[in-house]
Amino acid sequence: MTQTVSVVIPAYNSARTLDACLRSVYAQTHPVHEVIVVDDGSTDATAEIARRHPCTLLGGGANRGVSAARNAGIAAATGEVLFFLDSDEALTPDSVAAALELLRADPGLGCVHGVIAPEPLFDDGPVEHYKVLHAYWWRARGAGEVETAFFAQAAVPRAVFDRLGGFDESMRDSEDLEFSDRLAPHYRIVLTERVTARHDEEHRLGPLLAETYRRALLLVPALLSARRGGRSNLTANSPASVLAAALFLGSLPVAPWLPPALAAGLPAAGLLAFGLANLGLLRFAGRRRGAAFVPFFAGVHLLTHAALLAGAAVGGLRAAARAVAPRAARRGPAPRGGERGGDARGDARRGEVRAQEQAQDQEQAQDQDQDQDQDRDQDQDRDRDQNRRAVAGR
Repeated sequence: MTQTVSVVIPAYNSARTLDACLRSVYAQTHPVHEVIVVDDGSTDATAEIARRHPCTLLGGGANRGVSAARNAGIAAATGEVLFFLDSDEALTPDSVAAALELLRADPGLGCVHGVIAPEPLFDDGPVEHYKVLHAYWWRARGAGEVETAFFAQAAVPRAVFDRLGGFDESMRDSEDLEFSDRLAPHYRIVLTERVTARHDEEHRLGPLLAETYRRALLLVPALLSARRGGRSNLTANSPASVLAAALFLGSLPVAPWLPPALAAGLPAAGLLAFGLANLGLLRFAGRRRGAAFVPFFAGVHLLTHAALLAGAAVGGLRAAARAVAPRAARRGPAPRGGERGGDARGDARRGEVRAQEQAQDQEQAQDQDQDQDQDRDQDQDRDRDQNRRAVAGR
């Protein structure tokens, strides 16, 4: 039985890539039932480009983030399967067909998602080469049944959203991880190279590092949430790689105060460990782009680890502050959350704390009401006794 597919494409200022994205959808070997582009408040020609194609165009109001855009697409879609595709990606021709085949073969599957191709959608230079090669490498190595879903190119049966609800609209980053926390306990998730998309990645080093830092702000809360649920998230970098980078970077500021041998040995040991932890990745980069590209790749990879560690440290401190916030809340107003949508999980936790406190207040109020009722009953008993004695005295 053929399932109908609705392709949902959230788009924000996507004039550069949207035409290529839509062309790839209409070139699928499995015809799609409908294509829905949700314009999330774009200020460029995104809407105009969408109108050149036989798709449904939604939105056009204020920018609300990718979660709200996807939810709008879910609400409008009529297909049995929803295929999410980011507007800066172009699918390989068999991607939709492959996703449907996997979903049909396993009724317990709640999501089939794919990998980033090792070649970019548009070639913008060496920083983008680094980004797509790394993105392909870690996803392809993790292919199979996983506990994390990424929705840049992903097929999900509508029944899943009917059961779990949509994406958390308070989150502009890491919404994939939040939804995965709800998805994994009920459905299996498969990551496959049979679903592949070429991606127009960031090609400037500064914005790449800023994006890495921003996303890392939620890394510690996400890992803790997954651990509490007995799950493990897909991660782009191995623990050995992160620890080696931390050793190298952390040894640099203290080197002047260390004995000469240790001052030279610690950074060297960290750098060697970092190279060994990423040996397979560096070899892969060399095969794809040549040996001369490897030093540049390794340097950018180390810089992204620095941004990752900085973001994780700040995010961890914020998480620790939120953990003690309930005690502080009893002494005064709770501290405000973080920036953008990145502290939505903290907001949710503070909401839980407020709900618990409200429940306690309600219980106390009920206890007070019961005490007042008992007092009134006792007063009424005394009045009746006094009346009986008065009548008896007469």
